[in-house]
Amino acid sequence: MANRLADSTSPYLQQHADNPVDWREWGEEAFAEARRRGLPILLSVGYAACHWCQALRRRRFRRQGG
Repeated sequence: MANRLADSTSPYLQQHADNPVDWREWGEEAFAEARRRGLPILLSVGYAACHWCQALRRRRFRRQGG
């Protein structure tokens, strides 16, 4: 299941293309959707280099039963 980041040109963002989160790249499209739906913007500042963050990502986003 790929999210919107699968088409990104950023290698960092592509690392998160299989997260079960509807991530969007920073930009007007994300802001417009948040305004339309009345939702806050949740900003990921990245965690590619942090060992414990990578461990948490693997544990948190792994598929259930697998």
